[in-house]
Amino acid sequence: MRARTRFARRTAVVAAVTALGAGLLAGCADDGDDGDSTDTGGGKTKITLGLFGSFGFEEAGLYKEYEKLNPDVDVQQTVIERNENYYPPLLNHLTTNSGLADIQGVEVGNISEIVTTQGDKLMDLSKVKGVNKGDFLDWKWAQATSKSGQTVGLGTDVGPMAICYRKDLFEKAGLPTDREELAKLWAGDWNKLVDVGADYKKKAPKGTTFMDSPGGLLNAVLGSEATRFYDDNGEVIYKTNPKVKAAFDLTAKAAKDGLVGKYTQFQPTWDQAFANDKFAAVSCPPWMLGYIAEKANKDTKGKWDVAKAPVGGNWGGSFLVVPKSGKNAEAAAKLAAWLTAPAQQAKLFGERGSFPSAQAAYSSSEVTSAKNDFFGDAPIGTIFAAAAKDSPVQVIGPKDQIIQQGLTDNGVFLVTKGKSAAEAWETATKTIDNNLEK
Repeated sequence: MRARTRFARRTAVVAAVTALGAGLLAGCADDGDDGDSTDTGGGKTKITLGLFGSFGFEEAGLYKEYEKLNPDVDVQQTVIERNENYYPPLLNHLTTNSGLADIQGVEVGNISEIVTTQGDKLMDLSKVKGVNKGDFLDWKWAQATSKSGQTVGLGTDVGPMAICYRKDLFEKAGLPTDREELAKLWAGDWNKLVDVGADYKKKAPKGTTFMDSPGGLLNAVLGSEATRFYDDNGEVIYKTNPKVKAAFDLTAKAAKDGLVGKYTQFQPTWDQAFANDKFAAVSCPPWMLGYIAEKANKDTKGKWDVAKAPVGGNWGGSFLVVPKSGKNAEAAAKLAAWLTAPAQQAKLFGERGSFPSAQAAYSSSEVTSAKNDFFGDAPIGTIFAAAAKDSPVQVIGPKDQIIQQGLTDNGVFLVTKGKSAAEAWETATKTIDNNLEK
């Protein structure tokens, strides 16, 4: 999903509320035009969007709704499936101030670089009529706001963290199955979650591990930290940040003790492990639910559930930005504000499963009444709303994705192959530093 986004929003949306959506794996590209003309030939103003993956706006009918409200507007989008293929050209287009759509999507792992290096090319969307800072989660608003106070991106969705688990496998291992009881067992500390994993292993059903992968566990732990890879001054600190090392060591210990599977997330072997009931739990933002429902054994419908994570955190989410150079910048800003307003975010959640970054949407019926039948009718709306409010304001650096992927794929995963934690850390840091110098 992501080489682009192993650390963000994998939106392959399967069907919200009954199967919340994950990943870039399901993004389908619509052929829009090049955006050179300002109208469609019928007197309408054309507003173009350049997106990656599956934002769901078109599928949820939001473009048609906006066009009905604004008969003089024609909305068109172009979608590139994977962010790794989308983002480099976007950065180049912003640098040259050419070839841009009126509205561009930006993944959370890239927003810091966009804000710090390209912010002067983008409109300050906080000044657009109808945009209210108080509608959004504080930490989401902060991610797209420069030090000078300009907010160049409006949040579309977020990825608040929870723990998805198999009630039947937990029961066979002698563990509680009630989501509230489990949440109390590991409340406040990821170490407690790993301790529950050790208890699971004692009576684990044959051929299963407690959690799916070292990468999934590490991503979740790091997602709950405010400061990870960069400090407030933009300096790379991942090697000297004790919280990063502690998260790495905790995950490495879980891997060494056989509490996590020997899989890399979003790879074919991981998909097969879902289908073959090889693990009992997985760290899951909202977009993961649809992925699980798609990949898991269909006989397990209703056997899955969702519990509160040990600590509030976030994994994923995106933004809309509006280049100043666009021929229809003012009209585009108006559309971006409408698409990210609480009412539309709530509707998008109900239709497509993208969890709102607008906290004002959390009181809507689409969120408060949301349940997921694949996950035993878990009250996903209230669970993820609480998690979103508990998530910290994270310091996001320009190369967060490179660092995080290095720590998972070239780091803790190696422990499952027999490397020590120290050897895995050394390999990860060398790989990351080499990539940062490129």
